[in-house]
Amino acid sequence: MLTNKVMEHISSQLMHLVVVFLPFLLGIILHEISHGFAALKCGDPTARMMGRLTLNPLPHIDPVGLGCFVVTSLFTPFVFGWAKPVPVNPRYFRNYRRDILLVSAAGPACNFLLAVLLALLLRLLLLAPNDFILHSNIGNFFLQMLLGGISANLVLGWFNLLPIPPLDGGHILQCLLPYRMASSLDRIGKTGFIILVVLLACGALNYVLMPILNLSFKAMLSLAGI
Repeated sequence: MLTNKVMEHISSQLMHLVVVFLPFLLGIILHEISHGFAALKCGDPTARMMGRLTLNPLPHIDPVGLGCFVVTSLFTPFVFGWAKPVPVNPRYFRNYRRDILLVSAAGPACNFLLAVLLALLLRLLLLAPNDFILHSNIGNFFLQMLLGGISANLVLGWFNLLPIPPLDGGHILQCLLPYRMASSLDRIGKTGFIILVVLLACGALNYVLMPILNLSFKAMLSLAGI
């Protein structure tokens, strides 16, 4: 009996991994493309020259980030992972602080926009007969994929807005702070990844992110007509 329950749990988690994979992959790719496109508009052609303004996933995939996505999909309440950061050369920028802020904000903004688009697609799907949505494999798959995609992109957007370098939120905060405070925050950025790993491992980020995620997810469901 215990074995059956374990197998059912594993099967459920694997299905969750499958249905979330495509919208999550699209989310992290578009997140990085948005950074590169914003940098290009601010005068920096580096991402374009290095072939990073493409929907081809291969130049964007980070093996560690992809592995983190798989682990969190199977074992944690929310999905998380990342792609290779798009190269940005601030020396091309005409207004350093403004352009860094715009480039940093472009990634999370893209994820929130994608969550809205998925919510609108969900609204269209819900116009289909209930039998198709709930009792057919295809309809149920698309329902779960859209719900998972909304959740995954909200996680990507809010997580990256945390005010900890090297996350986008850390760079945005640096642009808003006075120079000395921004320099102090930049020094923290050298250990920022370690701080994030510790916060994730001990579950502290759940207390920060979950209320925001729940509220924004409910807003997306309302947009979808649920």
